[in-house]
Amino acid sequence: MNVNFDIQEKQAQPTKPPKPVIKTKDLDFAYGDSQALFNISMDIFKKEVTAFIGPSGCGKSTLLRCFNRMNDLINSANIKKGTIRISDIDIYNKDVDVIELRKHVGMVFQKSNPFPKSIYENIAYGMRIQGVKKRSELDETVESSLRGAALWDEVKDRLNKSALGLSGGQQQRLCIARTLAVKPKIILMDEPCSALDPVATAKVEELIHKLKKNYTIVVVTHNMQQAARVSDRTAFFYLGRLVEYETTEQIFMNPKNSKTEAYVSGRFG
Repeated sequence: MNVNFDIQEKQAQPTKPPKPVIKTKDLDFAYGDSQALFNISMDIFKKEVTAFIGPSGCGKSTLLRCFNRMNDLINSANIKKGTIRISDIDIYNKDVDVIELRKHVGMVFQKSNPFPKSIYENIAYGMRIQGVKKRSELDETVESSLRGAALWDEVKDRLNKSALGLSGGQQQRLCIARTLAVKPKIILMDEPCSALDPVATAKVEELIHKLKKNYTIVVVTHNMQQAARVSDRTAFFYLGRLVEYETTEQIFMNPKNSKTEAYVSGRFG
């Protein structure tokens, strides 16, 4: 079955709420006998940054990895009930091509993981797998992806050098560029700044703001200040449950739930 994950461009009416891109409904998820997520229902909206916050082990990274089926790589992982729909397609339908899904829902991991190849080949690799051989097309995508990740000016004179020679912050932006090269619609980021110094973190946060113009972004972070800086909406998770999900301003300035208030004020977590 050829499933099209393209998100349709529609002009939103001023009085209507934004259109959901990811719709999670009544989701229960488990690793074997250990349930990790309980009855999660939430919508994630187009060209917004959504932050997932909560203490370690609360399920935020598990949910993130459900969105592009990275949990499929764990034998014991399974959805007990519920659905996740992207562009109105149930992504756990047996007819869905997981490789195609991951092209449209890219992922940036906690630890930068550049390939032991040149900077150029790190970006071109995904396109080569898709059968692109034309050098001019590869060159164009490499440059546009590196520009999109705010890295071009720093590496344009050493594209044939090993990516492993870049700094930690540059490596993480390279991984973002590698994700952009396959033209995703959604970008998932799992603690993208946890291993970076404050200067590199600031560059990645600035990049997230720029990418929001063209992509829907979901960020898992332990850093509440970062969530407040980069996101439009914030979801607070605790013990595998979605406690509260609102605009970031409301979550941090006027949360409705006492657990949320205790967490964002630093009283636990």
